[in-house]
Amino acid sequence: MYTNAEILIVDDETAERITLGEVLRLEGYQVTLASSGEEALALARKEAPIFDIAILDLRLPGIDGLQVLDGIRQISEETVVILITGYGSLETAVKALRKGAYDFLLKPCPVDEVLNAVRRALSELKAGRHRRALVQQLQSTLKELAQTDAVDDFQPPLAEASDLVQVDDVMLDRAKHLVTYKNEPVDLTPTEFRLLECLISRADEVCSPQELVKCAQGYDTDAWGARSIVRVHIRRLRRKLEPLPENPRYILNIRGVGYLFASKPE
Repeated sequence: MYTNAEILIVDDETAERITLGEVLRLEGYQVTLASSGEEALALARKEAPIFDIAILDLRLPGIDGLQVLDGIRQISEETVVILITGYGSLETAVKALRKGAYDFLLKPCPVDEVLNAVRRALSELKAGRHRRALVQQLQSTLKELAQTDAVDDFQPPLAEASDLVQVDDVMLDRAKHLVTYKNEPVDLTPTEFRLLECLISRADEVCSPQELVKCAQGYDTDAWGARSIVRVHIRRLRRKLEPLPENPRYILNIRGVGYLFASKPE
């Protein structure tokens, strides 16, 4: 838990903005309030260090929550964004996820639900920072070994066989929460890692979108919602893992059924 996490709350409704801010302050978080999207982006640009979490109302005067989300993404890809709205729809939620939102909550939203979303977001943020540190450490080690012409003699620490899954040039290490492609580390989010783990552990088997949502994110959803959610993460995963994302070798779409990870790519 980040006891001193920096949280930005953006809501044009004064009472809701102040109330949520006080609740989060009582939990030990550092809170900054903004009443408009323009004010929020101005704060995000000058804030140092960057905000850990931004909680945005979807409907704001001037630029709306999705536009603020885009702006924050340009300023900092690391800030976790949670959208809250009283005018939500599944279509809007999917659009927000595609733009990089972490969660989408509907008003009236119980305080416990907001706090749980914040805790989950901070947990994912911590995991992402830890993962990036490991990737940087691995890249630095490989660079040093290359400079000393010792790459061929390098033997990485052994992992338990059950922790390693390898299909073709893709290696997934559950213990270290790392993925490599042709021995090069691939920087995946925790959700992308879990999704790949679900697919690669069932290589050459078709997984339905609902199965993948349940496996990777731990909850049930209807077929339409599952397809929309999984499609976003599959697109991001292909961009990071596939040599040619527009012509995937590994993560294949079986039209009308689901996705599979091909063990013997063409």
